[in-house]
Amino acid sequence: MAETKTGRYAQVVKAGGPLEVVTRDVPEPGPGQVRVRVQACGVCHSDSVTFYGAFPGINYPRVPGHEIVGLVDTVGQGVDQWKPGQRVGIGWYGGHCGKCEPCRRGDHVCCVNLQIPGITYDGGYADYVVAPAMALAAVPDSLVGADAGPLLCAGITTFNAIRNSGARPPDVVAILGLGGLGHLGVQYAAKMGYTTVAIARGADKAKFAQELGAHHYIDNAAQDVSAELQKLGGARAIIATVTDADAMSVTIGGLGHQGKLVVIGVPGDPLKVPAIPLIMAKRGVVGWPSGTSVDSEDTLKFSALTGVRAMIEKYPLDKAPEAFERMMSGKARFRVVLEM
Repeated sequence: MAETKTGRYAQVVKAGGPLEVVTRDVPEPGPGQVRVRVQACGVCHSDSVTFYGAFPGINYPRVPGHEIVGLVDTVGQGVDQWKPGQRVGIGWYGGHCGKCEPCRRGDHVCCVNLQIPGITYDGGYADYVVAPAMALAAVPDSLVGADAGPLLCAGITTFNAIRNSGARPPDVVAILGLGGLGHLGVQYAAKMGYTTVAIARGADKAKFAQELGAHHYIDNAAQDVSAELQKLGGARAIIATVTDADAMSVTIGGLGHQGKLVVIGVPGDPLKVPAIPLIMAKRGVVGWPSGTSVDSEDTLKFSALTGVRAMIEKYPLDKAPEAFERMMSGKARFRVVLEM
């Protein structure tokens, strides 16, 4: 009989915590599944969904984490596209049902029964994770694990939102916010060839925005965002990465003809959307929900090719509770990553 393998798992015991590191038996992958030896996992604000039980139906204890990078350890029955030793990543998209209307129309990330690592099954705050083979993305060798992790959520979400916004280089694309999502969004927009505008609070952030690649900076604490964007001809897309509904709403007047406000941050309050500016210039307000495993591969390849990287703070797995607290404090610059 083969010896049972054990590993460390940082699990949320129940809704509301605590988050504790324990040693557990490592499960074997079932049919269609792959077991991954985790090298790094980003600590995302969305992990608070698991900590606080904000999604219905979470079974506890549950291991959070959906910015996972590692090596294929072993594969289950019927898996022939992945081999032990391959470097792979797993993001927010953790598998789809193939039966609901979005799936039947090929929009798998909007699956009604979407599987999400760290929510519907144990995620990457661990030495090992077992996931459906369809959820895996190949990771370029030039990206180290800690750098690749945040690109599988913060990265793919901003990258996909920009490239699906309808904007074409050199259109004006504005990134609202310079935090964990925004500092990646500015890099992506600039590297893609857009006229890139960074919007944040305070004149002191202008230099940082320029270093990230922004061509223009707007201080929304002191300037009229809509008026400044209109001076540039209006934005074809504004990627809203902040969690402030009012900060999002006041940018709508800065959209150009058929421009879109693409919402990827999650504010607690409703947006205030004036109808006339939408109607008269065919403007729109839309959301964007990350992407599938092949979108993750595109994000990682583009990042490796162009040098886009997240600014990160690293913690060992044994200090997962401290890493989670650091992320929740809002003081991290800008993404927290666990290294195994």
